[in-house]
Amino acid sequence: MSATEVSTSLENITYEVRGSIAYITMNRPKVMNALNRKTVEELNTAFHAAKEDATVKGIILTGAGEKAFIAGADIAELSAIDGEKAGEFSEKGQETLLFLETLGKPVIAAVNGFALGGGCETAMACTIRIAAENAKFGQPEVKLGIIPGYGGTQRLPRLVGKGRALQLILTGDLIDAHEAHRIGLVNEVVPAADLIPRCEAILKQIDANAPIAIRYAIDAVNKGVDTDLTSGLELEAKYFALAAGTEDKKEGTSAFVQKRAPQFQGK
Repeated sequence: MSATEVSTSLENITYEVRGSIAYITMNRPKVMNALNRKTVEELNTAFHAAKEDATVKGIILTGAGEKAFIAGADIAELSAIDGEKAGEFSEKGQETLLFLETLGKPVIAAVNGFALGGGCETAMACTIRIAAENAKFGQPEVKLGIIPGYGGTQRLPRLVGKGRALQLILTGDLIDAHEAHRIGLVNEVVPAADLIPRCEAILKQIDANAPIAIRYAIDAVNKGVDTDLTSGLELEAKYFALAAGTEDKKEGTSAFVQKRAPQFQGK
């Protein structure tokens, strides 16, 4: 399915491929890009399309409007579902974000405003998080009588540590972009006007490297962070050996010796 065909099939998000980048934009600005079931399904469709498109080397995920990246779950929808349906909603969101995290191509969250609840969880599933100066982050679910359901209790402590994660989750407090950067929740903070250009620059830098090595490195980090050091090192050695057997490794090392730019083919 082409990018145009994918885009026309979506209502709550936009999907566009320009050059080697897929731009996925949450497009519900009237409700601050809140997540409902349909939007999660559409995100899943867009992520699969980006993975399957060989021309796409990286993805930028952002929100429409100037106020929100994703301001959380659609409360109107959430208030109308019972525990069993809420569990299904949580599992579907977790499945979608796990696919995003492991699709093998770099995904940058361009956080242009509020990233709360499911929005913060979506950003955390991305490979890299770049925040505009007006961005705010939080997991305020306890204020609604629930807990994070899209991976917040698991990814947040892995990023910022158990103590800081519990403080944010249990108080429901919001933090600004600079505090998020200080604690390691985001990689960089930039002026709003520079947000998308900075994300594009990072992806351009990544795209200059060997695509198979990029995929293996993402896998090694994602899988290794959840295991002990010894097992993680074994995993790294496995991926190192696989990468060393590729044509890209031959090209990369030859280009280095010959003092020229490598021409990687993803083989």
